[in-house]
Amino acid sequence: MPMDSSKLQQLLQKYWDGNTTLEEEQLLRDYFQSAAVPDELRDVASMFQYFNQAKKNSLNDITFDRTLIDKVTTKPKSGRVRNLVFNSMRIAAGVVVVMAATWFIKKEIRQSTPQEVVDTYDDPKLAFEETKKALLMISKSFGTAEEQARKINLFNEAQEEIQKTPTNN
Repeated sequence: MPMDSSKLQQLLQKYWDGNTTLEEEQLLRDYFQSAAVPDELRDVASMFQYFNQAKKNSLNDITFDRTLIDKVTTKPKSGRVRNLVFNSMRIAAGVVVVMAATWFIKKEIRQSTPQEVVDTYDDPKLAFEETKKALLMISKSFGTAEEQARKINLFNEAQEEIQKTPTNN
């Protein structure tokens, strides 16, 4: 069917834009089924020819139905083995995930908690002497603090006495 090239280009542009009517699409199909297609439109012609051939293929074919029914109804012979392997792989993957999560959680806990105090003295007598020194140092600090507290207490008492005495003007 001969068609003006400008009209053909307009119809193709409308087709690519998705704006053609059913009649215009039929015109394009008819045109591309003819043998007189220019070389620059061979790709478009092959697309329309493919669509035409695919439209002729039908799912009502008896051999197609029979093949499909046979594949659906027959059980694979190695199904049990395949299922066993598949389930074993799933279980193994789950175990790996749990182990990896446990390792990461332990690592995070180790990093976030402080290290335990380790005994630095092997000799108990030396440890006792060092402990005594530390306690004496703390005791002296408490003594100094107690002296300062007494001075503050005296100052507070003096301040209260001054506030109690009447002023003579």
